[in-house]
Amino acid sequence: MSAAASAPRPAALFVSNGTAEDLIGARLAQQLGSGWDVRYSPLVGAGEAYARVGARRVGRVLTLPSGGFPFGSVENLRADLRAGLIRDSLGQWTDAVRGARQAGAVVVVGDAYALMVGSLAARWAGVPLVHVQPLLSAHYLEGLGLRGALRELNALGANRPMEYELALARRADAVFVRDAVTARYFTERGAPARFAGSFAMDVLPAPERALPDLDGRPVLALLPGSRGDHRESLPLMLRAAAHLPDVQALAAWPHSWEDVTLPDAWRLHVEDDGTAHAEEEGQSVTLLRGAFGAVARAADVAVGTAGTANEQLAGLGVPVVAFATGGPQFTPGFARRQGRLLGAALTVVPADPNAVASEVRALLTDGRRRARAARAGLERIGPGGALPVIAAEVSRLALGERAG
Repeated sequence: MSAAASAPRPAALFVSNGTAEDLIGARLAQQLGSGWDVRYSPLVGAGEAYARVGARRVGRVLTLPSGGFPFGSVENLRADLRAGLIRDSLGQWTDAVRGARQAGAVVVVGDAYALMVGSLAARWAGVPLVHVQPLLSAHYLEGLGLRGALRELNALGANRPMEYELALARRADAVFVRDAVTARYFTERGAPARFAGSFAMDVLPAPERALPDLDGRPVLALLPGSRGDHRESLPLMLRAAAHLPDVQALAAWPHSWEDVTLPDAWRLHVEDDGTAHAEEEGQSVTLLRGAFGAVARAADVAVGTAGTANEQLAGLGVPVVAFATGGPQFTPGFARRQGRLLGAALTVVPADPNAVASEVRALLTDGRRRARAARAGLERIGPGGALPVIAAEVSRLALGERAG
């Protein structure tokens, strides 16, 4: 057997803590190529996105009632603590250290907590560390002020990098952030940060299939999101769509049909595994599973209570209307933060069907305002292209190559 044939495959351990973070990490793992041994340590949930690309899970799974937002509210934190947040989190740290010992590099995709766990693992294993930070943005600080910071005290680390995150980032071998203004913020504080493109746009899927029966009316994309907020937000979105007979509403639905929550008097007609119709007398809204990319690209306006999905629509130049829910994700504080991130691309209105419908109608009839929203989304989210650059850097570090 030749030396080349017997040589071990290069390996990387991915540490991430959220649905969107797992998706980014999995796409990044694919960019490394089939010759890599990819392992993953998911800090929230089971990391299904990694499993779908053939990576191997390291350690235990922590499923949180909050969906990964323990500090979104006091109720979220209490529920997570009862579910074993502290005990199982400590176990995950040990799992990550063990996994890193078999890797050539540790790649963190997530927030300061994920960076802490990944830094610990990389240091103990003596391997390079790459941090992909898809959450923080310097835009979150725009107009925040002292009063706003106090009002969002529970999200202090979400609005700005904490000192311990900056300290850890300075020790990383490479840091990639979500936009150019954030790269400047990090580099001014000594961290080796780069902006190579939008992670959100990198993971936006291509149109999965043709959409059914587009009839020429403006398309309204409904984005209830992948978190539990959909139980509250989908019924309100359907009622808002009922006030817009001149608009064709399509809901990008990421859950099972059994999870659909309807307003009173509405019924669900399931056509097949990918298509269903929410119906009330004289009204019908189509729900589509596995068609987010197609719905996103067909939309003229969107109504969303989602994180990454809202950003992706804005990145396509589609104005987004949002309203706060009781959580776990799209709380009033989250809505305010996303508003600062997206600027004119996002309008937050009261959680009322009439208010939502009125805002959608205003955007569709005011071309100048719609153009301003589109421009803001394109500028603030930016184009894709980060993942191939990051994959090349991970490969260089893991294989011990020198920078050009």
